[in-house]
Amino acid sequence: MCQSCIDQSRRKFLTLSAAGVAAGALALSALPAPARAKGVLPTSLDPDAALAKLKEGNANFMKSPELCANALDKRRSELVEGQAPWATILSCADARVPPELVFGGVNLGELFICRNAGNTADTDVLGTIEYGAAVLGSPLVVVLGHSNCGAMKAACDVARTGAILPGFIEPMIASIVPAAQAVMGKDGDFYANTTRENARMTAEKIGRQSEIVRNFVDEKKVKVVYAIYDLESGKVDFID
Repeated sequence: MCQSCIDQSRRKFLTLSAAGVAAGALALSALPAPARAKGVLPTSLDPDAALAKLKEGNANFMKSPELCANALDKRRSELVEGQAPWATILSCADARVPPELVFGGVNLGELFICRNAGNTADTDVLGTIEYGAAVLGSPLVVVLGHSNCGAMKAACDVARTGAILPGFIEPMIASIVPAAQAVMGKDGDFYANTTRENARMTAEKIGRQSEIVRNFVDEKKVKVVYAIYDLESGKVDFID
C-alpha cells in the first residue's frame, strides 16, 4: 500500500485549527489568501508531525516502493481551487529523486516542491518557500540533497582545479563551491562531504536570509531541516 492510501485513513488530522498561520503574526496582509476548495482544509500537522510523516513515508518507500491511482481524478477535482501542503521540499532536479515517490507516494496537494540542480536557495526558491509557509501554511521545510550528485561533483572540480563550466552552469554551481571549499581536505569522501555541507548551508541560509521563515521558526510554527537521499538504498537520512 502506498503512502497516499495510508493517508486516507488519517484525514482526521485535517482540521480548521491551523488556519491563518501567517498573515496576522507577521503583518503579511498584502499576501493573497489561499483559495480553499471544499474539503481542502489547512494542515493541522505541526513541524515535528510533518517530519515524522516524511520519515514514515520514506520507510514505506524503502520497504515496498509503489504508487497507486488512489482516486487521483477525485483528488484532482478537490484541489482545483486550493492546496494545503504539509511540507515544503527543496530538492535536486535529478530525475532519480522525485520527492513524491521518495516519501512514499504521497498524493496531489501534499508536498510543496522546489527543484533545481544542487538544491540551492536562490531568490526564486526563497520566495517560494516563504509563500509555502506564510500563505499555504506548510509547517516544514526540508533541503534534500542526494548521493552521486552531478552538481556537487562539478562544484568540487571548480574548488579543487578551478575548472571552467559552460553557460549558465558556472554561476549556478558558484553557490555550491563554498560548501566544497569548506570540506576540502577533511576525512571522508569529498563529494559526499560536499553534498552534506551544501544541504546544511542551504538550510542555514533559508533561516538566515528569510525573515518570514525565521519568525515562524522562532514561534515554533515552522522547522527547517536538511537530509540526504541515498540513490542505492532509497533511504533518506535526516541530519540532526
